[in-house]
Amino acid sequence: MLSADDGPRFCVLGPVGVVIGDQPLSPGGPGLRALLAILLLEPNQAVPVERIVDLLWDHEPPATARTIVQGYVSRLRRWLSEVDESGGTWIETSGSGYQLVVDERRVDVAIARALRAESNGQEPEVRAALLTRAQALWRGPELSDVGGRVRAPELAELRLAVIEARIDADLELGGHDQVIGELAALVDTHPFREHLVGQLVLALYRSGRRAAALEMYQRFAHRAAGELGLDPGPGLRELHSRVLRDDTALLRPRPEPVLTPRIGVLTPAQLPAPPSGFTGREGELAWLDGVRGEGVAVLAGPAGIGKSALALLWGSQVAREFVHGQLYVSLRGFDPRHPPLTPADVLARFLLVLGVAAHDIPADLADRAALYRSVLADRKVLVVLDDARDSDQVRPLLPGAGRSLVLVTSRRRLDGLVTQGARLRVVHTLAADAAVRLIEHAAGPPIDSDDRAHRSRLARLCGYLPLALRIAGARLAVSPQWSVGDLVAEMSDERTRLGALDLEDADTSVRAAFDVTHRALDPAHADTLRALGAFPGQWVSPYAVAALCGIGLTAARARLRALAGSFLVTELDRDMYGMHDLVRLYARELAEDGTEPLRAVLRYYLLAADLCRRHLRPVDDDLDAPWDLPTPEITDRDGALTWFEREWPNLLAVAAAGADAGLHAEVWRLARMAGDFRRVRSRRDDWEWLLDIGLTSARAAGDPRGEVLLLLSRCVLLTRFGSEHETVADASAAVELAASLGDPKLAAMALNTLASAWYGEKKYLAALDGYERALSATRSAGYRLGEANLLNNIAQTYLNLGRVDEAVEPQTAAVALYREVGDLGFVGLALANLAEIEHELGDYDSAEVHAREAVSLAEVNGLALTEAFGREVLARVLRDSGDITAARAELTEAVTRYRMAQSPGVEAALAALASLPPGV
Repeated sequence: MLSADDGPRFCVLGPVGVVIGDQPLSPGGPGLRALLAILLLEPNQAVPVERIVDLLWDHEPPATARTIVQGYVSRLRRWLSEVDESGGTWIETSGSGYQLVVDERRVDVAIARALRAESNGQEPEVRAALLTRAQALWRGPELSDVGGRVRAPELAELRLAVIEARIDADLELGGHDQVIGELAALVDTHPFREHLVGQLVLALYRSGRRAAALEMYQRFAHRAAGELGLDPGPGLRELHSRVLRDDTALLRPRPEPVLTPRIGVLTPAQLPAPPSGFTGREGELAWLDGVRGEGVAVLAGPAGIGKSALALLWGSQVAREFVHGQLYVSLRGFDPRHPPLTPADVLARFLLVLGVAAHDIPADLADRAALYRSVLADRKVLVVLDDARDSDQVRPLLPGAGRSLVLVTSRRRLDGLVTQGARLRVVHTLAADAAVRLIEHAAGPPIDSDDRAHRSRLARLCGYLPLALRIAGARLAVSPQWSVGDLVAEMSDERTRLGALDLEDADTSVRAAFDVTHRALDPAHADTLRALGAFPGQWVSPYAVAALCGIGLTAARARLRALAGSFLVTELDRDMYGMHDLVRLYARELAEDGTEPLRAVLRYYLLAADLCRRHLRPVDDDLDAPWDLPTPEITDRDGALTWFEREWPNLLAVAAAGADAGLHAEVWRLARMAGDFRRVRSRRDDWEWLLDIGLTSARAAGDPRGEVLLLLSRCVLLTRFGSEHETVADASAAVELAASLGDPKLAAMALNTLASAWYGEKKYLAALDGYERALSATRSAGYRLGEANLLNNIAQTYLNLGRVDEAVEPQTAAVALYREVGDLGFVGLALANLAEIEHELGDYDSAEVHAREAVSLAEVNGLALTEAFGREVLARVLRDSGDITAARAELTEAVTRYRMAQSPGVEAALAALASLPPGV
C-alpha cells in the first residue's frame, strides 16, 4: 500500500484534487474539479462525453458544452503532467469519451476500500488501526468543492461503513467511553442508521449509563414510528431487550472462553427429571452454557415463568460434565404449605450425600458450611438450589473457590448474591410461537386454521406465562367438550380470566402462585401492590405511586424497587414500571373498592399536566391544580414535551377511568390541561376523544365554565384540521354560556371563536365584525394573548377579502404581541401568515425572511403543522423567485409534516408539488 510520501494521492474524499506530502493542490475552478472528480470516480474507464456534459450542467448544457469540455480536458492534462512528474497519470481520448489512466492505489477512495477489505477477519487491534487509516483519508465532505455538479452518495455510505466498522473494533477493545461523544454526533446527523444507534446504546450501557441507553433506544423507536412508520429492526430490538433485562454479558467487550468439560463418573445424581413439553428457552439455555465456569448463576423471575423447569432441563443436559455428581434441593422459599428450609438443614443433607458420616456433621452452621466447602474443594459438582427465598438462605450453601457450579432459582432478584459476583439471568415470558407450542404439547395439534388462530389468541390472553399456558393446555386436554374458542371467550373477560386459569388442585393455578408471592411481601409492599390494582394505565411512575399511597417520592421509589425485586412489577426505564397482564388482574382483585385512590391519581396528573403545559404556551384559562403532591422536575419546553409524550397513554386511561367513576370535576380539567399538549403536537384522533370525554364530564359536573372551555378547545381542534365550518354550533353555545357567567375574558375568547366559525364558512364580513367586537372586549379585559390572536385573525380576514394592504399592520402587531407574551407556537404561525401577506404584495425578500423564521421556530419547538404551513408559504416565495428546486424540497418536507399531524393540508401541498415545472 502506497503511503502519502510515495507520490501524489488523488482525492475525492473531501476537496477534489491531489495531495503531495501534506500539500493539497487543486486543478482550478469548479468545472475542472468536477471533471477530475468524474474521471476519478471511474478510474481507467472511458466516460462518454455526453455523460460528462449531463453531469457538469445537470441536463441543461449550453450550446458550446462539448467545446468547454475539450478545453477542460486540455487544461487538466497539463495540470496532471505537473503534479505527477513520473508521467504515471494521464487522460486518454477513448472513442467518444475520456479515460483517466491512473494507478488506483493513488486514489483515496480506492485506498479506503482496500483498507476496509483488508480489515475483514482481522483481530480487533489490527482492524481498528486499518480502519483509522481509512477514515483519515476523508479531509471533509466528499466532493465538497464541485458545487453539487457531481454526486456520489456511495462515498458517504463508504465513510459511514468505515466508521461503523472502526467503532465495532473499538468496542471490542473496550473503548466504549471514548466513542460515546463521536457516536452521539453521528446519530444526531444520521438518526435512522440503526447500526450507529445500536453502537451508541451498547457504549452507553457498558459505560454504566443504562437509563441513557434505554432512552436512546426509545427516542429512536418513537422517531422511526412517527416519521417512517417503521419499528426498529430485530438486531436493535434484541439489544434493547438485553439492556432492559440488564444482561451483563453485554459488559464483556470480547467473549470469554468456555471451559472444556471433563466427563467422569456421576454420583450423587439428585436432579429430578425435567418437565415434558419444554420449549422456547434457547437464549436462556445458551446463557447457562456460557456460565458453567462462573461459580454461581441465578435464574430469577416471577411465579410461573418456568425457572425450575429451565434449571432442571439444563442440568439434565450437562449432568455428565459434572464428574462428581449433582446436588439438588427445593429451598421452599415460596412454598404455601411448608416453611423455607434452613441452610443448616440443607448442609446436613448435602454432607450426608457427599459421604460425611452423620456423627461427623458439625452442629454449628458456620462449621457445617466450612466442611461443605472443604469436601467440594477438589470436586466438580452441579448444585441446584431451587426456589430460594433470599440471599441469606443461599450464601452458606455456596461451595467456595473450586470447579463446582451453583445454579439458584428464585422469585426475587437476589441482588445480594449478584454484588458478590454471581451471574444473574432474569427469565421472561415465552415468545408467541413457543407459547403456542406449549399449549399444543398438552392439547394436541390444531384442527384447522381457525383453531390455530384461537390458540394464538389464547396464548396472548395467558400473557405468554408458562404456568398459565400449561393450565390452559391441561384444561383443553381434560375437557374435550370445551373448544379453544370457548376457553378464549371465558378468558377474554378480565373479570374471569384468573379463575379460568385454575385446575381442581387449588395449588395449581396462577392465582395461587401469585398468592404465595403476595403473602411473602412486607406489609407496606403488599399495600402498594393492592394500590397498583386501582391504577388504570399500562405502566406507573413513582410519582403516581406516591399519590396512590399518600407517601413521599423516596418511599414510592423504594416500594417499586422492592416489588420489582419480587417480579411483581418490571422496571422498563428510569421511573417507569410495568406489570404483566395477569399480575395486573391479580392486583385489581386485591384492590379495595372506592374512588379515592383514583382521585389521588387524577390530582397528580392534573398537577403534572398543568406544570408541563405552562412550558409549552401561555395559559389563558386561569385553571390551576392546588394540591401538594410530588411532581417531576420539569424546567423547560423539551422536558414538558417528553413528559407528555411518555405519559400520554396513561393520561387517556386515567381520564377514561375517572369518567367511569364519576370524578367529573377532575376529568374535565385534565382534558383541558392535557389538551394543550395536542395544540402543540397535533393529532386528531386521541385529542378529539379526550375533548369529548372532557365536555361530557363538564356537563355531568354542572360546571358551565368547564363546558365553555371544552367547547372552545374543540373549536381549536376542528379549526386546526380544516373544519372551521363545523364550529358554529359549539362557538355559539360557548358565547351564550360565557355571557351568562359574566366573565369578560371568557366572553372575549368565545366571541373570537364564533367569529372564526364564520370565517370558516367564508362569511368574511361577518367574521371581521365579530373579531373587532371581540378585540374591544379583549382589550377591556387586559387579555394580551387574546388580543394577539384577534389581530392575527383580523389580518387573515383582510387577506381573504382581498384587502391585502390592510392586513399588514394587524399581522405585524400580532407577531409583536405573540413575542411579548412568549407564545412561541403562535409566533411561528403569525410569522408564516405575515410571509403569506408579503408574498401577495410582491415583497419576496421580506416574505422569505419571515417564512424561514417561522419554519425555524416550528422545527425547534416540534410544531409539525406550523412547520408544514411555513414551508408551504416559503415554497411559494421560492417558486416565484425562480428557485424551483428549493421550492420542491420545501413542499416535500411540508407533505411529510402534514402527514405526521394527520392534517388534510397534505392535499393542497401535494397539489402545489405536482404543479411545479417538471425536470427542474
